[in-house]
Amino acid sequence: MKLGFIGTGTIASAVVRGLTGQGHEIRISARSAARSEPLAAEFPEVTIAELQEILDQSEVVFLGLMLGRAPEILGALTFPSGLQVVSFMAGADLAQVASLVTPARAAAVMMPFPSIAQGGSAIMALGDTALLNRIFAPANTVFALGDAAELDAYLCAQAVLSPVARQVADAAAWLGARVSDPTQGEAFLRMLVATSLSQSDAETLIAALNTPGGYNQRLRQHMDDAGQGTALLAGLTSLETKGC
Repeated sequence: MKLGFIGTGTIASAVVRGLTGQGHEIRISARSAARSEPLAAEFPEVTIAELQEILDQSEVVFLGLMLGRAPEILGALTFPSGLQVVSFMAGADLAQVASLVTPARAAAVMMPFPSIAQGGSAIMALGDTALLNRIFAPANTVFALGDAAELDAYLCAQAVLSPVARQVADAAAWLGARVSDPTQGEAFLRMLVATSLSQSDAETLIAALNTPGGYNQRLRQHMDDAGQGTALLAGLTSLETKGC
């Protein structure tokens, strides 16, 4: 496909990397030159283009702008009526995107993660998920959401990734001080968590690790007694209340 990107921040750059090598023709904007120039230099199918050229020469354009800057940047452009637009802009639902890109079609809002650069990533999506599956599957998994309220809830819940990573990093540091190869220790913990959760739902995994008096049960109970679960739920509710 002919794909375009307006904005080449961390997430957009990861998406571009994940789409290379698949026969696409990819145009990216010059914004964030520190990211756009290396992409164009590394991948022959990626070229840097002016914003209007990106719109005119693409079938699908991805918006990776900060929402606050979008009206100013997009308002100076002319959107072709046959163009499909997918937004990465946090805080913008389909109606808001549509108001910025008319008469083009606001096809979807998607929230990818940096791991999309390598594939195997989860993608939260609202709108035309058939289009997104055509572009990103089967290398990645698109999770279709029902409405803007669901998207907001998913955005809040996905924030669990950072505290989970913090816990793994802290456990790795504790382990690293006690073993000969700290790097291997962290790699072990990362693989352990990632593969275990990818192969089982959380409650089934907890039950399987609930051997009376076992290491996993004892540490989980210690963390529960310390208020970990209560703090997590309070944090998620705070995100929901204040807006994700």
